[in-house]
Amino acid sequence: MLTRLSLRVRVLLVFAGLAAAILAALAAALWVAGASLSGRGVPMPAMLDALALAALVAGLGALGAIAWIWFLFDRNMARPIELLAGGLRTGQTPEIEEARYLADLGPAARDAAGARARSAEALAEAIAEHATELQREKETLEAILADIGAGAVMTDAAGRVVFYNASAAHLLPGIALDRQIGRHLPAAALEAGAARLAAGASATDLTCLTAQGQRLRGRMRRVDDGMLLILHDRAPLRPAPRALIETLRRRAATLVPMLGALDGPMPPALAQAIRAEGQGLAQALRELAAATGADDASQGRAGLNELGAGLDQAPDQPRLALLADAAGVNGLLRHLDRRLRQQGLAPRLAAEAETSEARLLLSWAGAPLPMDRLETWLAEPPDPAQPELTGHEILAAHATAIWSEVQDGQARLVLPLPVVPDRADSAGLTYDFALARRGAGQARLADRTCVVFDTETTGLDPASDRIVQIAGLRIARGRLTGERFETLVNPGRPIPAGATAVHGITDAMVQDAPDMTAALTAFRHFAGEALLVAHNAPFDMGLLRHAAAETGVHFDNQVLDTILLSAMLWGQSAPHSLDALTGRLGITIEPEARHTAMGDARATADAYLRLIAALEAKGLAQFEDVLAEARRHRRLIEDANRPAAPGAQGGPPAGPAPGPAG
Repeated sequence: MLTRLSLRVRVLLVFAGLAAAILAALAAALWVAGASLSGRGVPMPAMLDALALAALVAGLGALGAIAWIWFLFDRNMARPIELLAGGLRTGQTPEIEEARYLADLGPAARDAAGARARSAEALAEAIAEHATELQREKETLEAILADIGAGAVMTDAAGRVVFYNASAAHLLPGIALDRQIGRHLPAAALEAGAARLAAGASATDLTCLTAQGQRLRGRMRRVDDGMLLILHDRAPLRPAPRALIETLRRRAATLVPMLGALDGPMPPALAQAIRAEGQGLAQALRELAAATGADDASQGRAGLNELGAGLDQAPDQPRLALLADAAGVNGLLRHLDRRLRQQGLAPRLAAEAETSEARLLLSWAGAPLPMDRLETWLAEPPDPAQPELTGHEILAAHATAIWSEVQDGQARLVLPLPVVPDRADSAGLTYDFALARRGAGQARLADRTCVVFDTETTGLDPASDRIVQIAGLRIARGRLTGERFETLVNPGRPIPAGATAVHGITDAMVQDAPDMTAALTAFRHFAGEALLVAHNAPFDMGLLRHAAAETGVHFDNQVLDTILLSAMLWGQSAPHSLDALTGRLGITIEPEARHTAMGDARATADAYLRLIAALEAKGLAQFEDVLAEARRHRRLIEDANRPAAPGAQGGPPAGPAPGPAG
């Protein structure tokens, strides 16, 4: 229990105990004196008056002396030691003047801080030298990805984004680190791709629509426990010339099923000739598509395990690599399989391979599928999210056909696809991201994804004043990611001259800015579920929470206040304004950036990163521990994690806390 108390509180308790002991000793001495005097016949009233006067003089003198000594000790010993501890934990050289009564402790602390700074500088130089080579590799990788125009996104096992490039940010607006990729790409497409990878493929094709309705095509590859997506916006499955290929496809698709519609027996030689003619027509169709560039979508290389993912497959299938778009063909086969099972059938996928062609066979016991019903199913989109992409379109883009037939007493659907030479599916790029892994549930403060933000306002009352500017910076794994949010806000009322004198924002500057609803909606999207960090957080959070009734935008994120973090290191009596905090930490705020939302947010972010490192050295590494410690300082400033009651005033705190945020 005592270990959680600050040094100054412990010293106060020591002097309080000393005072109590002296008073107890004084009382015992007076009792002994009274007993002695009463035995000598001294009148009781006179004795009591004398003892009371002596007790009053001695008690007040002792208490006064103890209080004065405690004050001097607290001011010249305990408080400077607390300041030295805060400076050492944050790596800042303490001021000798503050420790002038601590003998050699002040100079020793200054020397230790200097040695630490020199060691840190040497280590930083060594790391910088090593990082230069890594930076060159990173720039080379980015140049390659930029040249091919591909968007690259990497996710972890939980589907959270851990890496993306500029092209990906263009293709997927709003993408951010530690955000679910499922917010930007349809979950069904990602799950289908994951199923194909789980079936044994090292990479597979991906075709899907973004949340904005843009069609993307690319490759999906397993990387450790996560996924690597390489995306581009080239429209997939676009057959050309459509009319000619569709005519040929329909002729090829109806040639073989005619065998089952003939009356009377047919010589086996004739049946074989007709079947061969149909297969030749399909092959001619593929050659025509290749010559006209209509088979771009089928240039992907897919294994049989990819194409049959999610289907009941016959055992001991040949190892095949087929020229096909895995997402399109797998989606079509699963669609047909689902339709057949709705008819009470139990289809099973198998394959027959020849030198240059393989036939995928969806077989079942029972009557063959009528051609008109197959045509109806092919006119449907396998993926409801892409209603224009029907089964016919998928087949046409692959320059192939599918038909129904009976073979060896089994009804089946036959889909021919060309075979490509088997090869090891190697990645075209090798790179070590050295990405630290962490679980989604970890509460270590340095591992939390944070958004450090600041607001500029029309005044100091969050219940009645309005935001005129808001800015935020994202922190992930203890570093600034480079993602930023900044916007002016039209408050819907004139900005007072006094407020403009502080932050420099005028009515003309916000005339065409987003209103409160649009600005806070955009900021809510940027912040997501991240931990919110602010300097004087009750003021900024009060503005956001009071605006919820008007905007409908709610911020239920967890919150940390850098004022409270500062108090944990330097005590409540130290100044905790943003200027004082950054001054103690050696952080420079350019004059033109001070009292701007982005400038103050950047200063707060830099301070926060140094504070959490110092708190971890103090044993406060877990978020819950920091939050519990913060609640011990509620006398300094309220806890921003507790929404203020309706109508409560939430302006700047009194006492040593700073003025309005920003």
